[in-house]
Amino acid sequence: MSLRDRFRKFMPVVVDVETAGFNSQTDALLEIACIPILLNEHGVFYPGDAFNAHIEPFEGANLEPSALAFTGIDPNNPMRKAIAEDEKTALRRIFKGLKEVRRAEDCRQCVLVGHNAHFDLGFLNAAVLRTNSKSHNPFHNFSVFDTVTLAALAFGQTVLARACKAAGLDFDGKDAHSALYDTQKTAELFCHILNHYPMLSNALHTEQSKVELTDNDTQ
Repeated sequence: MSLRDRFRKFMPVVVDVETAGFNSQTDALLEIACIPILLNEHGVFYPGDAFNAHIEPFEGANLEPSALAFTGIDPNNPMRKAIAEDEKTALRRIFKGLKEVRRAEDCRQCVLVGHNAHFDLGFLNAAVLRTNSKSHNPFHNFSVFDTVTLAALAFGQTVLARACKAAGLDFDGKDAHSALYDTQKTAELFCHILNHYPMLSNALHTEQSKVELTDNDTQ
């Protein structure tokens, strides 16, 4: 089975964002990391190469002190400022890279995978609007795969660190709340669940139904 066949021509992409608060409309997006999930010739899912960025707060963005204390991100750190990109540059660079992977896998669209995925999608969609990047955005604008739900089903755990430990994956709390690290761990967890839990016996049922559904009907 190819990746395109496994998820209805969607390519799963694990995304994590680090922010300066909980409000996607007013609070700064500070980091983003994206890792496409791929399928090898033996039918094993694995994380692809990461695309990530440190991002300059957009003009007028709120920087909530409690959020910065939680993540440990200092937007004014000179080393960070030296590598940070503006939102438009960062998003369009990452989107371009993801589109190249998506085309190589013959998939139609990316679907965001996240731990509490709608939080990440909300900040991503807000940044897309701010930067007029809708035509560049490879992601479905509301569908997600959430590893909170999958981890609850597989392990009875909803916290990322606990779910990773239940899966036998290393998780270092000192590195948490870095977008790249959290994305790597979420990708490992998502692949572990996919690789260890078989699909149900009636999955990918191919018999034609009396009423054909279009892609728009089923999104």
